[in-house]
Amino acid sequence: MQQKKLSWLIKAMFILPGASTTVWAQDGASTASASEPLVVTVTGIRASVRNALATKEAANNMIESIASEDIGKLPDTTIAESLARLPGLSSGLDRGNASQIIARGLGPRFIGATLNGRELASSEPNRAVRFEQFPSESLSGATIHKTQSAELVEGGVATSIDLLTVEPLKFKGRQVSLKADALYYPIANQIQGASNAAPRVGGIYIDQFNNNTLGVAMAFSYQDQPSIQKNVRHWGFNEDHSADLNGDGKVDKTPWGFQDEVRRGKDQRSSALGKVEWKASTDAFITGDIYYAKSAINERGQQHWSGDVGNWDGWQKANYSNLDIRNGYVVGASVNNVGLTTNDFVWVQDTSNLAGGLNGKFNLADWKLEADLSTSRAQRSSQWRDLRQFAKSNATVSWSFTGNENQTYSYGQDTGNPANFGAPTMYVDTDGHLKDELNAIHLTGSRAIDLGAVNKVKFGARFTDREKSYSQTTWNVSPTATLPDSAYETVRVSGMAPYIALKDFYASAYSIFGANVFDATGRPQSQNDLLSGWKVKERSSSVYAQADLDGAMLGTTYRGNAGVRVVHTSQTGAGMESVNGATPSPVTGGTSYTEVLPSLNLIFAMDDKQEKQIRFGMARAMSRAPLDEMRASRNLNVDSNPAQPLTGSAGNPELKPMLADQVDLAYQWYFGKGALLSAGAFYKKISRYIGITQDKTTINGRAALITRSVNGKGGDVNGVELVYQQAFTGLPAPFDGLGVASNYTYTTSDIKENMPAANPFSVEGLMKHNGGIAFWYEKAGYEARISANYHSAFVRNPTWTAGQLILNGAETYVTLNLAKQLTSQLQIRFGVDNLTNQKVVYTSANNPYQQEVSEFGRRFNLGVSYKM
Repeated sequence: MQQKKLSWLIKAMFILPGASTTVWAQDGASTASASEPLVVTVTGIRASVRNALATKEAANNMIESIASEDIGKLPDTTIAESLARLPGLSSGLDRGNASQIIARGLGPRFIGATLNGRELASSEPNRAVRFEQFPSESLSGATIHKTQSAELVEGGVATSIDLLTVEPLKFKGRQVSLKADALYYPIANQIQGASNAAPRVGGIYIDQFNNNTLGVAMAFSYQDQPSIQKNVRHWGFNEDHSADLNGDGKVDKTPWGFQDEVRRGKDQRSSALGKVEWKASTDAFITGDIYYAKSAINERGQQHWSGDVGNWDGWQKANYSNLDIRNGYVVGASVNNVGLTTNDFVWVQDTSNLAGGLNGKFNLADWKLEADLSTSRAQRSSQWRDLRQFAKSNATVSWSFTGNENQTYSYGQDTGNPANFGAPTMYVDTDGHLKDELNAIHLTGSRAIDLGAVNKVKFGARFTDREKSYSQTTWNVSPTATLPDSAYETVRVSGMAPYIALKDFYASAYSIFGANVFDATGRPQSQNDLLSGWKVKERSSSVYAQADLDGAMLGTTYRGNAGVRVVHTSQTGAGMESVNGATPSPVTGGTSYTEVLPSLNLIFAMDDKQEKQIRFGMARAMSRAPLDEMRASRNLNVDSNPAQPLTGSAGNPELKPMLADQVDLAYQWYFGKGALLSAGAFYKKISRYIGITQDKTTINGRAALITRSVNGKGGDVNGVELVYQQAFTGLPAPFDGLGVASNYTYTTSDIKENMPAANPFSVEGLMKHNGGIAFWYEKAGYEARISANYHSAFVRNPTWTAGQLILNGAETYVTLNLAKQLTSQLQIRFGVDNLTNQKVVYTSANNPYQQEVSEFGRRFNLGVSYKM
């Protein structure tokens, strides 16, 4: 109910400003007309808002902009949190942090990501970039392109996000900023053995040398974040092999089981940036930069698994009692003689991301030339180390999972007593390694011309070479000795059944499983491991031509750009193939394609100052297929009857990119400094949408029915966006420090996923309602901001496995930030993230009773910033 109220509040914000905007605009005009000019230095939140709007107003595309409030000070800890607040954008969460971005009703597959205009490699199996890897110290802002132009790197049907690092020669004099925070997680107090506090530090140094012709910037950050989570998960229902339990003649669908889980680990993140700018002459400007980010996750956790309640063909009917059956689903019951598994695990995951390049800008007569060489690398290594034990005796399990976050259960035995469980087995599932390498060269040339409405022409070419691969190994080890009960401890967690865990996980593991228990060296890969490995190569070249426009039409001036980009790509997927369970053998496949991407952007000035604008954009955009789905791997079954098709599952190295013909129209009124009232609409006609389905195809001359990703027909995405923001500088003091920023987006689509078959999900990423409100105050050294962001339910894929779609429930995230400038150099800060303790709720198979609920809790921070 609170989320619905907030949704209506966000909508109401756009009914209110009509009257007030005129008053404030008039006040601003009278101030500007004063005989004596007033010079005011604006910093902090107000400066960020003004700079972002100034960039948005001047752009020839429809964009959103994020500007740093000061050196090394973005509005949030990472750029992901800032992006998720923008109109039309939101984010899925990972470990309680904003991570992958969703835009205009489309998920991460439709988001293009660049750093200083350069495409980024990804430590995810597809192409999606985790934006939380970019801390505030390393970035000066971001530009989010909602309409396309020919000069933009292809790959963002929903939006293209360009992250920007600092430019040292734009500063005057040496700049140094340092900050330190203490983070506090109260949910850790509910979990025995969890850490509730952690540090975060960061800083940036900027300087200029040699008469301001040489500039350098260096930035760093480090955060030791507790990775804490409470989770209860339903495993789904036996849909077609259950039986009648209550005698009404109807089949009652029983659950496969459920589990609970607690994590109490560490998520250590660090990053470093180095950048050099050299103004070699008036006609040559050279830039070199490198960015590196590393994450090391080490999560200790415990689980209970309770299965054996699926009632396959009715074999457990006599054991069921206390039935709660709703719409044919058994959502609550007690079942006798059910087993229990306890898991004491460690999840380790190490990722690294590197991006760097060399850029040169040169003047040659009337031409401006630019050459850019870049590389981006990403790696990810992970391993699940699971000490698994089964209960020595079965018990009566009871549960009530009725949806709406209602999850109550009992395992019927003492789960915190190690004497109740048998000998352990160590499962390493899986030891996985991913690698992504992307190299590119980008060449452009532009010159001013006077040819009617065309005032500038630009030509360019880009060449890329990308290779991504994944391999894994799984194994399990039986003990060679017995662990005494004294090696365990009981872990108690508020609201959950107690767990058993090793007091010293590694010492105990090495003592009974051997010193190399977690070492993959020399271990054979299982058949599934071989079939899970893959490699994809992709080479692409693109050329473009673009004209910048500035003219008049029907008494109205306009500006913008028109152009075309032509892209040619060849791709090869490799993997392993198994036929009827035979030893896997190598298999490859691939395709190539050429796409023509025209674009047009026009901004019509409705007044002399261009404060009132009508913006129009039209383009064809593309988003390439997820790299992991372009693998050639396949697992085939052969029917002895040649008339019957082959069956199985596979990747698809012949996937083509998804395309969108799109139109944008918006009215924007910049009625004062830091003030905007905007209403817009967008339409995207998406073709070749990629979804997983049973594909009728031909393999080795024989008909086949294969479950894999294919290019489908697509459909429409429609939406409206409303924006209102204003700094109330016309109010009497001290209220002249107030400001508001609000946005609301409504999106619909007729695109459906291919699963579940009986009731398919809407397109991944579709949020019907999405918006936010932020109130801020800045005056006399005080800063305050409280923001609330809401989105309705949307479909996402939070796992590594393609096609594992779930419905992420509606959420409202509230954040509070306070700061006081104690001196010209020293500031103290306090903040609370997830102020209302919003939980994350997943619903699987479009079944409201099949829920997974996770709780990450609130996060408090107390910090200081020092600027020299």
